[in-house]
Amino acid sequence: MRWILLSVVVLSAVVGDLLQSYEMKEEGEQSGSAPGLIRVLRLVVSRRYLILAIASMAVSFFAFLALLQTEPLSFAVPASAASFILETALAKLVLGERVTLRRGAGVLLVFGGILLVSR
Repeated sequence: MRWILLSVVVLSAVVGDLLQSYEMKEEGEQSGSAPGLIRVLRLVVSRRYLILAIASMAVSFFAFLALLQTEPLSFAVPASAASFILETALAKLVLGERVTLRRGAGVLLVFGGILLVSR
């Protein structure tokens, strides 16, 4: 059950973050005005991917709470950092972001840390 919950935490966080980034970049390209709380709240109700991002993040949050019921925090937090690895790769592949060598090295270090914690 530990790995299933961890997978739900990681995958739903990744989906939520990617959708959130996509929608906010789309809005940023269409509008030159500075972001404000009221404007962001209007965006939340008008952008379907942003609503889906919030739902995905909620799933991740509740799955993380469930994970904490059975696993120590010292496992759950570092293991959930696997989302950083997936997000970096998908940010490059799906969103077309530039991933520098330094960021790639950081992702490899995070991966090494996850391996150490998971054993």
